[in-house]
Amino acid sequence: MAKKVATTKKRKEKSKLVPGLVVLFLFLFVSFSYYAYQIVYTANVDTKDQETYVYIPTGATYEQALDSVEATGTIIDKLSLRFMAKLMNYDELVKPGRYKLENGWGNRQLIGVLRLGEQSPVKLTFNNVRLRTQLAEKLATEVEPGQEELDALLNDNEYLKTLGFDTTTVVSMFVPNTYEVYWTITGKELMERMKTEYDKFWTAERKAKADKLGLTPKQVSTLASIVQAETIKNDEKPRVAGVYLNRLQKNMLLQADPTVVFAVRDFTIRRVLNVHLRHDSPYNTYKYKGLPPGPINVPNISSIDAVLNPEQHDYIYFCAKEDFSGYHSFATNVAEHQANARRYQQALNQRKIMK
Repeated sequence: MAKKVATTKKRKEKSKLVPGLVVLFLFLFVSFSYYAYQIVYTANVDTKDQETYVYIPTGATYEQALDSVEATGTIIDKLSLRFMAKLMNYDELVKPGRYKLENGWGNRQLIGVLRLGEQSPVKLTFNNVRLRTQLAEKLATEVEPGQEELDALLNDNEYLKTLGFDTTTVVSMFVPNTYEVYWTITGKELMERMKTEYDKFWTAERKAKADKLGLTPKQVSTLASIVQAETIKNDEKPRVAGVYLNRLQKNMLLQADPTVVFAVRDFTIRRVLNVHLRHDSPYNTYKYKGLPPGPINVPNISSIDAVLNPEQHDYIYFCAKEDFSGYHSFATNVAEHQANARRYQQALNQRKIMK
């Protein structure tokens, strides 16, 4: 009888325990489901409405990749991010690249983009570049390959020959425009892409115009670089180009001050003096006839097209206007040019610009 009573008592206790366990199970299930939902779908990226990118270098480990993401300062809950990354096997699918982080992304969206390698392309531009080293420096700020790697390619004559250039002409291969590339592009891939764009730029029409002038595309770029250094006024570039083409036709010295500045490698010079003109360099067009060996900067499209479409005139001289407007005074003879030059020199003296 006592045994029967004990059994009954246990049954009653069990019957009381089951509902409690069910409630606990439901509570844990709901809590886990809610947390799982938060981990997967709740916004975990806060860019504060600023354009934000994460850069994951080639060869980065799983930990390094996540550290790079967290270093952006946009992750709200780092623990949930790492939990989701493990859940989605990101440790086995790390891909290098430049990724734009969108405000309000959940962990699933973020990890999904990273593990698929859905990079945001870089808009590559390069303006106001004079030297190969400057070009390498500029490009290295936009893509993964470093300045040292790019500089080595730009100075490798044997490699440049395969692209149809050498160290004196290679900057002309880089036609200033906006190009979309992936941040992870290799140095050689970038060079080949620029060669492809160069070939596209030099259409049959442009080549025909160059041929009519008696110039190769590289020579056009070299002359365009001089025109660009002489004037920032696009509407004046065809006239300046016409002056230099007239000089070439007459077998005269180009006597372009910017080529002397390039030869001396002192880009702070504002007033070219006799000491600069005596500098011995193939880029000194006061000493050597014809075009210099290569461009003295990376000429933009407006400068190249100005050479291909020059203004037809008889001017063979020009100098800066004394009003410092950026425009120039043009002349057909020495006397007229000297009068223009005197006015400009007086203006320089008044402003005490000695070098």
